[in-house]
Amino acid sequence: MHLLPDVWRQDYWLPPGVTWKDMDHLADSDRPQPLDLLIALPLALGFVALRYVFERFFAPSMGRCLGVRNRLQVTAAPSPKLESFYTKRSRQPTQSEIVSLMSLCGKTQRQIETWFRRRRNQDRPCQTKKFGEAAWRFFFYITAFVAGLACLVDRPWFWDRSECWRKYPVQPMERAHYWYYMLELGFYGSLLLRISVDIKRKDFKEQVIHHLATIFLLSFSYCANYIRIGTLVMLLHDSSDILLESAKMFNYGTGWRKTCDTLFVVFAGVFLVTRLVIFPSKYVFLLRVFEPFVGYYLFNTLLMVLQALHIFWAGLILRMSVDEDKGGEENVDRDGDYCWERSKDTLNSKLSMLTNSCVLNNLTNHRASVADRMRKAQ
Repeated sequence: MHLLPDVWRQDYWLPPGVTWKDMDHLADSDRPQPLDLLIALPLALGFVALRYVFERFFAPSMGRCLGVRNRLQVTAAPSPKLESFYTKRSRQPTQSEIVSLMSLCGKTQRQIETWFRRRRNQDRPCQTKKFGEAAWRFFFYITAFVAGLACLVDRPWFWDRSECWRKYPVQPMERAHYWYYMLELGFYGSLLLRISVDIKRKDFKEQVIHHLATIFLLSFSYCANYIRIGTLVMLLHDSSDILLESAKMFNYGTGWRKTCDTLFVVFAGVFLVTRLVIFPSKYVFLLRVFEPFVGYYLFNTLLMVLQALHIFWAGLILRMSVDEDKGGEENVDRDGDYCWERSKDTLNSKLSMLTNSCVLNNLTNHRASVADRMRKAQ
């Protein structure tokens, strides 16, 4: 019981020389209250329900307009021994394991490799499901960005970061900024609630860390009345996420390759500038105004966790760009979703061209040989 008052000690949360009494000048409706955060849970559940309705009734029609179709897959033939190995040991057996499976099942190496490839394809999510997730996130990010921009563009701290700390902490909280905070907090809460049933990508652990760090960061910055700097950080993040999700939506459709590539290039530029240049510069300014304190270190630790994730995702983006330029066999987006389909399509196209070329050459040579023999016979 004695720990609760210690948690709210002003020297933990506020800079030196600033006390909770300084905020008594604000009306109760104009100051952030920790209990306000409880509304984020019903909002998160509401987002989960709204997402279900969106993906069930609206996303399919949007997908049909963009030509999203599930690819036909050849199912793996029933094989209890291979299925047991697949589920209990590994989805991608090594060369030595393939040799063991050959003697165990009486199959050739090619048959076993084909079986595992088809079995992995069965577990991959369908295009319509991936499109539904991307469309839902795009819908939220663009709505949040437009709403955030509308309530921030005429505020002085939108243009001058020094205004974020002017007269701190006696800064009245506007209702529009309160709802902006709560909706963002509820949305990331819904992502955390759904992460176990959503498509599991290569950076699953990084996504969990990102959602947790974002929720803690939003909660802490709200309680400490870092509303001004917090709204700017949220707006900054949403700007590039809109482009990413829109690029994914067009990538899952057919006939939108140029649109997808253009959106990805724009997204990569916006992501690198906003996350690696602008974002780090936003939280250095606090030291120029106040001396370091416990809340400062906590606040910046959470921001640095996000920055580490930004660097990780920037590496994936650059890697995808390099692979695309080199004609690599796998492409990566920010979520770590390896676009095997595009690589296989490219490879199949090249193989088809090569095969056709070889067939035509052989046919031409055969005709020339026959004509030669006919002339000699005459």
